[in-house]
Amino acid sequence: MIIIAGEITIPAEKRADAIEGSKPFQQATRDDEAGCQAYVFAADPCRDDVIQVYELWDDAETLAAHFLHENYFNMRNFLGASGITGAVTHKYRVDAVAPVYNSEHVATVDFD
Repeated sequence: MIIIAGEITIPAEKRADAIEGSKPFQQATRDDEAGCQAYVFAADPCRDDVIQVYELWDDAETLAAHFLHENYFNMRNFLGASGITGAVTHKYRVDAVAPVYNSEHVATVDFD
C-alpha cells in the first residue's frame, strides 16, 4: 500500500474555487483507476491558503499507472491554472495496517 500526503499552497481567495473545480478529477480518479482507495484534495481547516492532499493506492503499479493517466494530467493542469504557489507531497510505503481502536474501543499503537 502507498500513501501520498502533502499540501498545496494557494491564495486563500482562490482555494474554494480550486477545490470545487477539482471535484470532477477527484471523482474520475476514484471511479476510473484501479488501485485507488482514496483521492482527496480538501481545505485545511487551520490554514486558509492550504489544500491538504491524501491519496491511498494499492501498490506501486497502480500508482505508476495513475502518473500516466489523463486524470493525473487533468488535475495537475487544473490546479496549476488555479494559482497554486507551492506544493510539497511525499509518498510512503506501508508495511502494516491495523485498526486504531482495539476490541475494547481503546486507541492503541499496536499492529497485532
